[in-house]
Amino acid sequence: MDKHYFTNDYLPKMHRIGKITGVLGVFASFLPALVLGFGHGLWPDLALLATCFITVTTSFGFLWVIEPISYYPVLGPVGTYMAFLSGNISNMRVPCASIAQVSAGVELGSEQGSIISTIGMGVSIIINIIILSVGVIAGSSILAMLPPSVTAALNYLLPALFGALFVQFAVNQKKLAVIMLVFGCVVYIAINKGVFNFLPGASSYLGTLLCVFGSIFIAMAMKKMEGKKTE
Repeated sequence: MDKHYFTNDYLPKMHRIGKITGVLGVFASFLPALVLGFGHGLWPDLALLATCFITVTTSFGFLWVIEPISYYPVLGPVGTYMAFLSGNISNMRVPCASIAQVSAGVELGSEQGSIISTIGMGVSIIINIIILSVGVIAGSSILAMLPPSVTAALNYLLPALFGALFVQFAVNQKKLAVIMLVFGCVVYIAINKGVFNFLPGASSYLGTLLCVFGSIFIAMAMKKMEGKKTE
């Protein structure tokens, strides 16, 4: 692979396209509200709007920082643009990107991994649009025909998906995987026992926050210890 082309030609073009499509995506998200406001004079009360914004920020604002950091090593720079524009990141984009890299035998975070991730993401987006189109048209009627035991089992799809991803990465990082599994269980028990109740809304964000940044710091510490042993 030509690293010079990847760094000096490919990435600048992708960053430019990613920023443009991102801005267009933001504009498209606000377009219905702008049409209602400018076209029909239906403007929300500013005080109510500010209250809603603060509520959403306190509940989900942590994801604005954690998700880009935690997903970037798998998605790569171009895949990150695509993922946050198309959505369904944790339950579709990340699994497709990671499985594509594993199937291609490339290293996560490398230039080759970034390109394979982009290909996997593109395929997942196309398939996602097809499946969603079918689901919107016939999804409710199909679900109504399924027995309750099957529809109840669908609630376990996302945990099963994350479990499969954990095992996939644990194969290459066995020590870190064991440590983080124990660490995650301790954090989960502590949150459910109310240890962090003094923090507002801790149950909605603290588990993800501690596990993501905890894994980063623990991995860095393990890397330093391995470096000292080899000296």
